[in-house]
Amino acid sequence: MTADGRQPRVAVIGAGPGGYPAAFHAAELGMDVTLIDPEANPGGVCLYRGCIPSKTLLHVASLLGEAADAADWGVSFGRPEIDLDRLRSWKDQVISKMTSGLGLLTRARRVRFVRGLAQFEDPRALRIEPTDGGDAQRLEFDYAVIATGSQPAAPPGFEIDGERVLDSTSALEIDDIPGTLLVVGGGYIGLELGSVYAALGSNVTVVEMETGLLPGADRDLVRPLERKLESAFAEILLSTRVASLQVRPDGVDVELAGARVEEPSRCFEKVLVAVGRRPNSSSLGLDAAGVESDKRGFVKVDHQRRTTASHIFAIGDVAGEPMLAHKATYEAHVAASAIAGHAMTYDAQAIPAVVFTDPEIAWCGLTEAEARDSGRPHEVASFPWAASGRATTLGRNDGLTKLILEPTTERVLGVGITGRGAGELIAEGVLAVEMGARVDDLRLSIHPHPTTSETLMEAAEVFFNTSPHYIARNRG
Repeated sequence: MTADGRQPRVAVIGAGPGGYPAAFHAAELGMDVTLIDPEANPGGVCLYRGCIPSKTLLHVASLLGEAADAADWGVSFGRPEIDLDRLRSWKDQVISKMTSGLGLLTRARRVRFVRGLAQFEDPRALRIEPTDGGDAQRLEFDYAVIATGSQPAAPPGFEIDGERVLDSTSALEIDDIPGTLLVVGGGYIGLELGSVYAALGSNVTVVEMETGLLPGADRDLVRPLERKLESAFAEILLSTRVASLQVRPDGVDVELAGARVEEPSRCFEKVLVAVGRRPNSSSLGLDAAGVESDKRGFVKVDHQRRTTASHIFAIGDVAGEPMLAHKATYEAHVAASAIAGHAMTYDAQAIPAVVFTDPEIAWCGLTEAEARDSGRPHEVASFPWAASGRATTLGRNDGLTKLILEPTTERVLGVGITGRGAGELIAEGVLAVEMGARVDDLRLSIHPHPTTSETLMEAAEVFFNTSPHYIARNRG
């Protein structure tokens, strides 16, 4: 209760995977909550233009790939027929089902939902411009949570027109299947969407400025994916950048720059720019609220996600890296609990990252590269899926499971997995790191056979040189 005996008024700006959980949790804690978002229902970028539509399409891409692989097992389906209208309809149905469901949950929790764009008028009030017609309104609050997310970034000189030059949002519309597609950026967004278009029939070329794909991931985890993409994509050009592009009515002329580029002048039907995301903070009127941001536009927050105005919180992409939906949801509970006066802080030890390509790549906690670069003592125990019975039955034994371990305590510091379903398997690794589990805990936990989850137990056995299926060369 406030000093005058009423429920605290909480305004949550943005209804994505950070905003709507913050609103729901605050309402459950007895607060008077208003949730503001420009869309008709909660969901945010993740549901409308990100995680969910992209994974829907990636499931289709995986299905097409598995159907092609089945020919090696004696089962041939013939050339698939792709109906783009029905594919788009299926994607839109998934989005509609999930967002409408969130609308029902919002009403069930008695959260007031206002459709519009919010801007701070002063430290205790918002001006909301409705996106569905009507007059602007003023909303006063005791606490506010900024959860406005992010949007695709584009380098200077790259004008996204949604027709020839796409970003991740327009690429998910799948207006057509271009014969040739240039993907600028070899991070997870570029590789996921590039995989979708390649599966649907495009000749995909990827350009990446760094020396390898997925620069933040350990190289041994990336290698199986690189080998798969070398056959799925027309070309992968590393240490290469796009010097210029010129849009024409029938394509895009591109000039590439790189030491190994033999043909710098190219023409593609379409170009997908996937070089990262930037926070949605510039139009919020942060100065009027006394909220500070850094030079990249991320709102500055403390361990409880409080901003420089102590009654205003920021969570999710707008509050900084890693820009992941599940990190935003975790922060939502921290912020709502802090508003309620609970002693909860942001102290996650293992935020999982998943790349939903084929094979998937997932990791959490300390990576091998981070341990090596920081000089932190560590040991690595790896189990190749070539020795996994279940992976072999799936025809996908190209994976790897590895543990990053503290030598003295044998505590699990990090886990990395490459392979079919790695995104599902990494949860056990998250639990191990968060609980401070020792490698023996994984080794002595009975895993079902035959499954790919066994590879975590087998990696632990590799550490002790007791794996019945694999002898590590460096362990005697």
